[in-house]
Amino acid sequence: MSRVLRYWEIDLVRGIAILMMVLFHTVYDLSFFSIFPVNVSSGFWRYFALATASLFLLVVGISLTLSRARASSTISKYQLALKFVYRGAGIFLLGLLITLCTWLYLGEGFIIFGILHLIGVSVILSPLFFRLKKFTFAAGLLCIAIGCYFTTITGSLWLLPLGIHPATFWSVDYEPIFPWFGMVLSGMGLGEYLYPEGVRRFALPSLPQAAIQLLAFPGRHSLLIYLVHQPIIILLLAALTGTKVL
Repeated sequence: MSRVLRYWEIDLVRGIAILMMVLFHTVYDLSFFSIFPVNVSSGFWRYFALATASLFLLVVGISLTLSRARASSTISKYQLALKFVYRGAGIFLLGLLITLCTWLYLGEGFIIFGILHLIGVSVILSPLFFRLKKFTFAAGLLCIAIGCYFTTITGSLWLLPLGIHPATFWSVDYEPIFPWFGMVLSGMGLGEYLYPEGVRRFALPSLPQAAIQLLAFPGRHSLLIYLVHQPIIILLLAALTGTKVL
């Protein structure tokens, strides 16, 4: 199988993660704007949010290994590293745009280091870990363990990207490098097992094409959906319930 093929199952799983994200953010907004009394900080919805972020970041990691495999045969290692630095920097800049927008809209609780910031940094750092191959999974577990430890300590706001912050800090979206970069690394390791050298090494069940296309579509446009879904959800809730959101 050619390595330049786009694997539909990656788009499908990413699409599922995006739909899970939209669902959770809808429920979160119902709580945030006091439209409906639902607890999103613990219990089912808290675990649902963790599962959503974990699934999405695992797919990010798998996609990075596929991207490396496809590009490594045509460009040098230096050019490959630059490719990921530029791509990661672009995503991180979008994260900074989200920071600005949430600061202007929310004020307190605005996003300082959310999932786009994390993905941007992860993409930039990924070339440092490609040589680990399948052992990247172990590096991911170590990163997650470090993150678990960091949750037990407090520190300066400047350490926020690492997972250390003042006790009073809170944000509507916060995915620090530790432990969440560990999920990306775990995905990279998983990608080396499932797609060695960018080639699928496992069989897939036959699924209805309509279902595949329906779920894969949001997976192919995940960044755009992430950028626009919250304003759309908020405006829809305001229109349907008459809630003041500004």
